[in-house]
Amino acid sequence: MARGALGEFEHQVLLAILRKGFESYSVEIVLELEERTGREVATAAVYVALLRLEKKGLLESAVVQPGEDGGHARRYFRLTPEALRSLQGSRQALLSLWDGVESKLDKA
Repeated sequence: MARGALGEFEHQVLLAILRKGFESYSVEIVLELEERTGREVATAAVYVALLRLEKKGLLESAVVQPGEDGGHARRYFRLTPEALRSLQGSRQALLSLWDGVESKLDKA
């Protein structure tokens, strides 16, 4: 079970995995985050977040060995049902907080 609220970066990492189809490895996640946020993202920071999310029970991982064409082993991360519930809850909370404030931003 997940403990504590998601940090912004953790939230972004989970959303990147969700966008990639529920299962991804670190390089794919970095590229998705960079494309979506317009910011450079350190692979090491993503990997640390992935391990932290796995410890919280929001991700599961498995190492996949390379095929005959070579390459190297990759650790793929998969969202757990708890991660989906956490994302649904945070989405609902954010939508509720955003409700009715758009006009205030337009005036700024």
